[in-house]
Amino acid sequence: MIEEQYFSSMTHALREAGFHQPCMVLDMDRLDHNIAAIKHSLAPGLSLRLVDKSLPCLPLLERISKAFDCKQLMTFHLPVTAAVLDSFPDVTVLLGKPMPVEAAKKALMDGVLTRTHGSETRISWLIDSNERLAAYGELSKETGLNLQLCFEVDVGLHRGGYKDKTSLRSALNLLSNYPKLKCNGIMGYEAHINRIPALIGGPKRAFEKARSLYMEFASCLRPDQRSILNIGGSSTALLYSSEQTANELSIGSAFLLPGDFDVPSLSALQPAIFIATPILKVLEPSLPGLDGKSRLLQKIGLFPRHGCFIYGGKWMANPVYPVGMKTNSAMGLSTNQQFMSLPDNTDIQPGDYAFLRPTQSEFVLQQFGSILMYQRKKIVGVWPALPMS
Repeated sequence: MIEEQYFSSMTHALREAGFHQPCMVLDMDRLDHNIAAIKHSLAPGLSLRLVDKSLPCLPLLERISKAFDCKQLMTFHLPVTAAVLDSFPDVTVLLGKPMPVEAAKKALMDGVLTRTHGSETRISWLIDSNERLAAYGELSKETGLNLQLCFEVDVGLHRGGYKDKTSLRSALNLLSNYPKLKCNGIMGYEAHINRIPALIGGPKRAFEKARSLYMEFASCLRPDQRSILNIGGSSTALLYSSEQTANELSIGSAFLLPGDFDVPSLSALQPAIFIATPILKVLEPSLPGLDGKSRLLQKIGLFPRHGCFIYGGKWMANPVYPVGMKTNSAMGLSTNQQFMSLPDNTDIQPGDYAFLRPTQSEFVLQQFGSILMYQRKKIVGVWPALPMS
């Protein structure tokens, strides 16, 4: 009943505002609830670094940044990096993945970062190997640019980066060959924690192991190399307490709580983003090629008796309303008109709306061009999403 009331109100708001195509809806009341809940749970002494790929909208980043007085972002795509640096002059950024050195050179010398004020001092580039360190060292010599770096360390995810203290120390020693490179710290990511089965120790053991490994890496750094001790992600950040080695936590998706982030540590948060799309057709479905023989499959429960086609589809999202709406493997997926099966007693008409909950906010928020702001049962505005390129 609560779901029906919630999505009925959202349907009314969309109709009243005149939106009759697939759109991304952001529940501002739930967003503010999540901001307050995360602020309450974030360990004292640990600062927040917002993840721009998960919140790819400048007004959205600004709203959350102001709530936390946050001036640190993690960035993953250089055109977006340029956009956030230009929009927020007092912000510094940490690359969340290592950039090909030629991409960095192009961006800095005659690309998207050329006109960005203070790009040398505001960007920390991520280094995952001695080979990449040497490449950035040569870039600094060739261009005369002073470049700031952080080292990616492997705390159990095994997605690359320095594997142990010995390898990190070798990288720190190599820095002396490149006087224009400066180490700001380390970045460790442990998104694997919640996926570790109990048979091999479960999430708690994985968390303690990641924490222990991170402390070992941090012990290699001099005091002047510790300005960025970054760890965490949306699914793990609230597990940390203030006495631990890191000084900042990365969070992005948690503010919107897409489906992949339904983990115990985020149980106080609420889903805040939904794809809304018009229902085009409501019908008794038949499988192509079987025609009337589809009824036999319906009688034995292998094919639905009731269904609809929606405007668009094939998004990284799961259906949530009408209640019981599902994709159907026999009919497949479509980006044009996707078939959705419905329970027999579903009372909907063409022109009603279907709602899907994104599994992630990264990329999905950018597919619609803009984000509708839903507050107190009304569409109160539209925010532009950052372009994909």
